[in-house]
Amino acid sequence: VILHKVGARVWIARIMITWGLISAGFMFTASAPMFYLLRFLLGVAEAGFYPGIILFLTYWYPSHRRAKIIAIFMSAIPISGIFGNPLSGWIMDSFHGSNGLAGWQWMFLIEAVPAILLGIAVFFFLDNGIRHAKWLSEAEKQAIEREIAQEEQGKERSHSVAGIFRDPRIWLMCLIYFCFVMGQYGLTFWMPTLVKATGVAGNLNIGLISAIPFICAVIAMNFFGRSADRYRERRWHLVVP
Repeated sequence: VILHKVGARVWIARIMITWGLISAGFMFTASAPMFYLLRFLLGVAEAGFYPGIILFLTYWYPSHRRAKIIAIFMSAIPISGIFGNPLSGWIMDSFHGSNGLAGWQWMFLIEAVPAILLGIAVFFFLDNGIRHAKWLSEAEKQAIEREIAQEEQGKERSHSVAGIFRDPRIWLMCLIYFCFVMGQYGLTFWMPTLVKATGVAGNLNIGLISAIPFICAVIAMNFFGRSADRYRERRWHLVVP
């Protein structure tokens, strides 16, 4: 709702900048309560990012083209695992003790910088919608708008909050997403620990091995996303993987 009112450029930039600043704040963690507080604030700061991006993509792509583009967007998660795990290990090993800071403190500080810089770039360069895109010709803008408008005509527009909560499809999708996120977070948070438990030594080596499942994820996500758009089918492309 906020993104739709204030525009994607401002809102996504705000999310990314505050996300980065709070992430950097973890380097000052000195107690468990402070960690929990920062983690709560981080969740508040980043909460609108994923649904905001999904909404933003609907401004540009009709539904029969969204699986591929959402797969590309979602690939950022496994790609961050591919590069983030080894990078985190290297930072902790290489920067430990520099300027009196532990390796994990340097990790939070350094890895927060890209989010802040990209947030600033979003504020200056992101277009809120098709009408604001100077890199599209008028004919191209009209073609995209016409295709999206035709698709929107057949959709139901009147929704109430109570009606949404009474819709069993909403609860089913919530359950599916809950299971997906539980598996994703379990893999993301505990993979390095599991790898280390097998006897692998060195943070960099642990990070490299932990990146392997994420490489497979990038390939699979983009394959199924493209296939779903090509055949204009969603259900089995969700069930089979």
